[in-house]
Amino acid sequence: MAQTPTRIGLAGLAVMGQNLALNIAEKGFPISVYNRTASKVDETVERAKVEGNLPLFGFHHPEAFVHSIQKPRVIIMLVKAGSPVDQTIQTLSVYLEKGDCIIDGGNEWYENTERREKAVAEKGFLYLGMGVSGGEEGARNGPSLMPGGSFEAYKYIEDILLKVAAQVPDSGPCVTYIGKGGSGNFVKMVHNGIEYGDMQLIAEAYDVLKSVGKLTNEELKNVFEEWNKGELLSFLIEITADIFGIKDDKGDGYLVDKVLDKTGMKGTGKWTVQQAADLSVAAPTIAASLDSRFLSGLKEERVQAAKVFKEGGFGDILTSPPVNKEKLIHDVRQALYASKICSYAQGMNLIRAKSNEKGWDLKLGELARIWKGGCIIRAIFLDRIKKAYDRNPELSNLLVDPEFATEIIERQSAWRRVVCLAINSGISTPGMSTSLAYFDTYRRERLPANLVQSQRDYFGAHTYERTDVPGSFHTEWFKIARQSKI
Repeated sequence: MAQTPTRIGLAGLAVMGQNLALNIAEKGFPISVYNRTASKVDETVERAKVEGNLPLFGFHHPEAFVHSIQKPRVIIMLVKAGSPVDQTIQTLSVYLEKGDCIIDGGNEWYENTERREKAVAEKGFLYLGMGVSGGEEGARNGPSLMPGGSFEAYKYIEDILLKVAAQVPDSGPCVTYIGKGGSGNFVKMVHNGIEYGDMQLIAEAYDVLKSVGKLTNEELKNVFEEWNKGELLSFLIEITADIFGIKDDKGDGYLVDKVLDKTGMKGTGKWTVQQAADLSVAAPTIAASLDSRFLSGLKEERVQAAKVFKEGGFGDILTSPPVNKEKLIHDVRQALYASKICSYAQGMNLIRAKSNEKGWDLKLGELARIWKGGCIIRAIFLDRIKKAYDRNPELSNLLVDPEFATEIIERQSAWRRVVCLAINSGISTPGMSTSLAYFDTYRRERLPANLVQSQRDYFGAHTYERTDVPGSFHTEWFKIARQSKI
């Protein structure tokens, strides 16, 4: 039992909760922990002893847990999103007092956070929705933290978060007050959408190198290790190199080749794409990554489809032309980087659009800064994004930042070669292909949208604007077309 009140409490002791609690305790902040399942409490207390006699105190009852925390109380919840959050709030609220603060550290839908903030405010409580990125390892050793909601609540725990967050030498702790309402959860959601895009693009690079370039796992490991020394240096590239080096402990060969090609998901990528559609923000790279996960889930159908098309003369790879491995590796590296710029541009534009709609006044450069360490998408590349928004906070799109524009121009020929090679080989590269289409669409002054709008006016009288005269116009296309045929 805690002899004196602890600094903070944490409810929800699955692995993320345990690790974040141990991180807080290790940074010198006495913490109380609680979980509905008592064994999880005991397990966490035991870990605290083993990992350095950390100042962590376990409680089996919510009343004793709440009363063990100094006033005004701050309690972090790390439970499954949705109704479990509401249930936990209800359980704790019985024992809380006015001025106490609740923080939801899960991947919650931002509107739920805004609803809860209003509901608990009626009882006199403060509320934060805080995105936590970095997985289990990040939670234990330093995550990227995205708290949004009550600024007063943030100030309660700012000293804790600044020490618990990942520390990046040249830019400081990976935490900042994001903004009002559900902004913290929204930013974390888009972070996860960008993560979907990043992972898909890396998978496509792997597919091209393996299926067309015939690289072995050992060669792939070496390639990704080399890439991780340059402009692609990132957590995801690093772990990808690691994956290619892991042998199967249940048989011959490498483990990655035995993993079923069926990708799971928990919903944040879908939310990101839905929000992009609601806000009319083009996010094709992120959408393509989501579609790829949907298609990967159709494993049984794909097996049958492969049989049907193989009988029709379509093998897995349509052509296998001889390739220069070194040139292919170079080109894929360029294509991956250029596509990555597009993915991040789409995510940042989505955040800006939501910020404008809600009046959150989010700082995109600051978001890039707190993503530089701790989180899954941490990368050296994010420093470039921060500097781009520092140069021009009103930057309309990362693609037109002078430095990124130059880099895309330098890489676009290799990018096109990779996409063409993949198409001719029958390998789907939806992320790279749609990123290239996004770039080509955005950079063109005039698009064939004039024809689409003409069609809309033809069948639906939706009107159109002209390039030479201001105003809104409608033409009786059908009548004119009929008369010309007489």
